[in-house]
Amino acid sequence: MNPANLIRMANQIGTFFEAMPNREQAVKDIAAHIQRNWEPRMRNELHQHIVQCGDAELSPIVRDALALVQSVG
Repeated sequence: MNPANLIRMANQIGTFFEAMPNREQAVKDIAAHIQRNWEPRMRNELHQHIVQCGDAELSPIVRDALALVQSVG
């Protein structure tokens, strides 16, 4: 899948959860959503893109959530 599409999808998920009043819970929910609903190759491709190109295109809440996803595997 195209990294630009993965970034767009991740940011859309972030936008949805960002409306939650508790940011810490929103970050956990974004991470859980990506872990549960994205195929491992999608997560890996996004991770590789971030390693190579950085995470400037991601919203701050998604950056925090992806840090949790990477730590869980």
